[in-house]
Amino acid sequence: MTPIDKRIKELGLKKGWVAEKSKVSKSALSLICNGRSDPSIKVALRLARVLNTTVEDLWGHLIEQK
Repeated sequence: MTPIDKRIKELGLKKGWVAEKSKVSKSALSLICNGRSDPSIKVALRLARVLNTTVEDLWGHLIEQK
């Protein structure tokens, strides 16, 4: 389970609602939630805003730390 998928579940939200409020298609959100697609910066920012969190909380795990 990806951090964005966890966050949606934590908040008790429906993915269709999140997609609508973030202005992305349900299929695009599904790919993002399944980790099969990375969002553009604009989409990542909109998703983070809708989920009341930060881009770093949702995708920070993708950055290698040295």
